Amino acid sequence: MTRIAAVHGVLPAHRYGQRELTGAVAALRPGGDGPARALAERFATGAGVEFRHLAFPLERYPELEGFGRANDAWLTAAAELAARAATGALRGAELPPERVDFVVSTTVTGIAAPSLEARLAAPLGLREDVRRLPLFGLGCAGGAAGIAALADLLAGRPDGVALLLATELCSLTWQRSDGSAANLLATALFGDGAGALVAVGDAVGCPGPEVVATRSRLYPGTERLLGWEVGDSGFRILLGAELPELVRLFVGEEVSSFLAAHDLKPGDVTAWVCHPGGPRVLDALQEELGLPAAALAPSRASLARCGNLSSASVLHILRDVLAADPPPPPGSYGLVLALGPGFASELVLLRW
Repeated sequence: MTRIAAVHGVLPAHRYGQRELTGAVAALRPGGDGPARALAERFATGAGVEFRHLAFPLERYPELEGFGRANDAWLTAAAELAARAATGALRGAELPPERVDFVVSTTVTGIAAPSLEARLAAPLGLREDVRRLPLFGLGCAGGAAGIAALADLLAGRPDGVALLLATELCSLTWQRSDGSAANLLATALFGDGAGALVAVGDAVGCPGPEVVATRSRLYPGTERLLGWEVGDSGFRILLGAELPELVRLFVGEEVSSFLAAHDLKPGDVTAWVCHPGGPRVLDALQEELGLPAAALAPSRASLARCGNLSSASVLHILRDVLAADPPPPPGSYGLVLALGPGFASELVLLRW
């Protein structure tokens, strides 16, 4: 059985309030004081976000125009954040980096070949024969899917150790010339951050919740709901307004079915680690699953504190759940839930 030994989340040093950030991003757009400004401010007010952290100071962003410059900046900042997250997670697990057998890295905000974990292997002290699995395109579902990938890699390896890196610099994908509602909402919602998780086999002897089961699900006909259109200026977001309704139609039933396969109901889950896709998505999940407000409080708190960190968000929330006082009691269950491009859901059932 795979066990989660440690989780660590990190944020860049440059922290901004939502109002300040909304004004600064508007100033970058051509005609920033036009009708798009009012819509952007409305989105910012309703996003449930109070602060966000950026990879660079605000004054640096005017010079990061174009895909090449933004991606070069991503490489520099992402490597630093991912290294901090990995070092913190390994320290929390009390394991040296040379014990890592597998490393999975996920991102959707930058492109690198060699991939990020390959660039970090030597600086982190990973072995030369570490097995690597870089993931791109899972978006906000990448953190949950990454945990599932670690469980698969460690199956039958009771002495194995695996590391997950989730690194997202969403600020470097903002499209300043795009006045669409999707882009304006994205600039009000997403922030920058990274997370790392260490998972181990039973023989390693680390405490932590077990990964009981995982499930991935694609919902046909929804491919254009969520994702990127890639052009000369970089990643242009696709973000369908119907996402909360699809959560109501599909995801609530999917979660209930997944839990029922293990003789559980939503009320049997003690710890909910739900990706904070936005207030309307969280509201839909809460209503469809019949959850009390406290169940999604960690997700809403993370959204307010640092925004939507794409794949890294569930690792930040899981870290907070693990550090709670009191922690989830022995024998209790937790569910990691995230949604991403596909449109798809990723579920991970945990037991303490």
